[in-house]
Amino acid sequence: MSIPTEPISSLPRPRVLQTALAKYAEGQLTGAELASVQAQAVTDTLDRLEATGSPVLVDGDQAKPSSLTYPLTGDTTLKPDGVVIPYADGHTRQLPYLTAGPFRYQVRAETYLRDALRHTNRPVKQAVVAPSALSLFYPGDPIDGYSREAFLQDLADEAEAEIRACLDAGAHCVQLDFTEGRLSLKLDPSGGVLDDFIALNNEVLGRFGEKDQARLGVHTDPGADQESTHSLDVDYTGLLTKLFQLRAGNFYLQLASEPQPERVLKIVAEQLRPGIRVFVGVTDPIDPRVETPEEVRDRVLLAARHIPVDQLGTCDDAGFSPWADDISTSRDTAFAKIEARVRGTALASEALGL
Repeated sequence: MSIPTEPISSLPRPRVLQTALAKYAEGQLTGAELASVQAQAVTDTLDRLEATGSPVLVDGDQAKPSSLTYPLTGDTTLKPDGVVIPYADGHTRQLPYLTAGPFRYQVRAETYLRDALRHTNRPVKQAVVAPSALSLFYPGDPIDGYSREAFLQDLADEAEAEIRACLDAGAHCVQLDFTEGRLSLKLDPSGGVLDDFIALNNEVLGRFGEKDQARLGVHTDPGADQESTHSLDVDYTGLLTKLFQLRAGNFYLQLASEPQPERVLKIVAEQLRPGIRVFVGVTDPIDPRVETPEEVRDRVLLAARHIPVDQLGTCDDAGFSPWADDISTSRDTAFAKIEARVRGTALASEALGL
């Protein structure tokens, strides 16, 4: 037995894809031409991940506009000036908001998964946006004829259908991206919004049986975009004491960039329940320096002091480019960090006699 290791999701888009995205936005490229470039980027991503020795692959979100907004690609009921997410370096991301119902996914992640599986025989993990994140798309003022309650019911149904389709298509694991968890405590320090997020996500996760829940995961981080974060300054405790209420078998936690990793590990150990696996972040996507395998090994060994090895895994802190236009990290750097994670996790497994 060795300690499992998995990537999170997004990876930097190659320069040719960045150029194609810009040309498409300017009307200089057709949708079919863009899709062809995206397909090439997916193939290259899978090949390069295999070359790192990664036992589990992802498509790197190469065809997603962002890991958050992809289900609404082409939706005509949206307006652009919704919730604003501020980052520590001063830049922001603004979400769209819904203007009419009923709410329906325009794109499901299962389509990305099926495309990836055509190019590899390796296990492929599929990341999906958590329903709690999409709940932010409903405006503050009620939509005429479409209540928030009706929207949340539709949202839960759509999220369930997407997850179930990914499982049926053969996903190694379906990972819900829950970066808004820690952010919610910045928006509402009382924890009320976080409680609502967890309840909504559990409404969806609870529709799956124990066998399927073992193939479901939740990833949380303080945001990773353009070498900045949106909520690293928020105490992790408020999130971690509630996170493991989620009905999933796997949890992917940002840890490498945490100022006090051992404090976090102690909190995780207190909250740990049987039957789940905790993947701890051992590489920091927004740090331009590539970690050494030995550094990764030592981070894993620290985690093993607090988490039983049969419940321990490793991952990157976050995806490397959750938004398609983020060019702050190069592909070479991202894959070098992933290789360091894979090699360092193997070194830790050897040190632990696994």
